[in-house]
Amino acid sequence: MTATCGPATGLAARPYEAGDEPAVLALVNADRVTGQPAASAEMLAEALTGRPAADRGWCADLGPPATDVVLDPAGRVLGVVSYAVRRSDGAGFVLWLHGREEPSVLAALLLHALGVLGDRPVHAFEFASVLSPALEGLPARHRTATRLVLEAAGFTGRDLWRYLHAALPLAGLPQVADHRTADSTDPPGLRLEVRGGQAPAELRAEALIGRPVAGVGVLWWIDVGPAHRNRGLGTALLGSALDLLRSAGASEVVVSVDDDPDDDDPQWGRTAANRFFDRAGFAEVDRLWSFTRRR
Repeated sequence: MTATCGPATGLAARPYEAGDEPAVLALVNADRVTGQPAASAEMLAEALTGRPAADRGWCADLGPPATDVVLDPAGRVLGVVSYAVRRSDGAGFVLWLHGREEPSVLAALLLHALGVLGDRPVHAFEFASVLSPALEGLPARHRTATRLVLEAAGFTGRDLWRYLHAALPLAGLPQVADHRTADSTDPPGLRLEVRGGQAPAELRAEALIGRPVAGVGVLWWIDVGPAHRNRGLGTALLGSALDLLRSAGASEVVVSVDDDPDDDDPQWGRTAANRFFDRAGFAEVDRLWSFTRRR
């Protein structure tokens, strides 16, 4: 079924169909930023199920997503939006939204999704999609039109993350002398652990890396226990994690650094984390925003 998005725009919305795949992949890839692999048919198929890149346990509370496209009068696909409802509290989520940064298309997509979601709080760009690994929000500088359309629709934005990138190898990083590795399922990848002391051995530091996609690796997180900070352990563990990514085929790596002032840890907070990655040789690509529209 096709629904009119408004007589002034001449655009109409309908559910995604299998034949839309090439046009939707082109829309997603038109919004790519540095360090993001090109979206594939396999990635799109996974995204259509609502599966996120990480936080899969948290996202298990989401109901099945709806994915709709917007068409021009000639039937060409101009944009796509995917959205879902959280079972526990009925809140809506705009999972991903692409329209080549054309404001009229983005507005039509968003207003269509809001019309279907109805009178409920709605969140947008709260976590990374499989179509955009490590993008824990909207890259606000690269997608200014999307941010403005969200704000015009009543959403309030929160600047929460730094999105960083580095080409591999990074020179000058030491490696930790002894670490353990184990598979991770959420997110999928490999966990590195540094332990010491008497049995059961104390966990002193850990890192989690994602398996590279098209030469791009993701560092999901790295953490050092408070008693072991400021001794070079974090830098050495980072070196080991990046070396494993290179061995798995990565030529570049990305990481999203939590930069929310409300979550600041006085020992390993925003300033220390940002300085850590800056000194290692990472460069900021964009700031990642999440959005909320109250009932």
